[in-house]
Amino acid sequence: MPTAMNSRILGVLEAQEQRDGGPSTLLEAYRILLNVEAEARNYVAVDRHAISLEAARSCLYRGTPLLAFDDFSFDWGNVQRVFGEVLRLSSSHLSLTAQAAEALHRLSEDVGALRRAARDWYSGESLIPLATAYGVSTHALASVIANTMKPYLTAGAETVAQLVDQESWRRGYCPICGGRADLAFLDKETGARWLLCARCDSQWLFQRLECPYCGNNDQGKLSYLIDDEEKYRLYLCESCKCYLKALDLRHGGEEPLLPLERLLTLDLDRQGRDAGYRPGYFVEEA
Repeated sequence: MPTAMNSRILGVLEAQEQRDGGPSTLLEAYRILLNVEAEARNYVAVDRHAISLEAARSCLYRGTPLLAFDDFSFDWGNVQRVFGEVLRLSSSHLSLTAQAAEALHRLSEDVGALRRAARDWYSGESLIPLATAYGVSTHALASVIANTMKPYLTAGAETVAQLVDQESWRRGYCPICGGRADLAFLDKETGARWLLCARCDSQWLFQRLECPYCGNNDQGKLSYLIDDEEKYRLYLCESCKCYLKALDLRHGGEEPLLPLERLLTLDLDRQGRDAGYRPGYFVEEA
């Protein structure tokens, strides 16, 4: 069953389709992916009670995310099925080449290889050896793995979210899974900046004047672009040449559906890349 958030997103997509007279390829792909994620969430378990409040505080104090890869109880048969669904979706809607799709299909048939790919991706280890062995780019492998693991990570993160002390974290990576942010927002009340994890959708408080990717806090090397309505921002860092999309909730009506905003702000990604910056949450390997 879809989460409340996913149900709201699906409602927005359906309303937009009615206004536009039919689905766009990208929106249709996103809707299919949400349904795949909803089913996959039924096959993951994280023992919330295995992490005490004291242990959580210790982890956060040391800068260690709360959930390691082995804290998830994966049903690898189900992971294979979800991987296959994501692969088919990527082939038909997201321009994955037939050669890359075939290579990734072979990888998914080997549970050991799939487990290794997921573990290396989660832990930040290089995917180059595995990608090279199967003759596929690291970008293609990482993209399909990320979409496959998304529902498991978001479900797991929800079980431990209340253990995070926001004021004591303030780091550039997720306090729950260790992922990087691909979106930020300034809250409506105080304008404080929050980051949204690209991997598990967790939110955490972060400094306004610091790059979450490289830690640069030199105001001379930090800037942002803003739209005419002051609703969207594009943060730019000259030290690492990364960009970060953001919403300013002080300028807007209804509370946004943050996961959907990733899709609705693709023009900001284009602007960032055209200006010579890259998304900091995804690092290309050589």
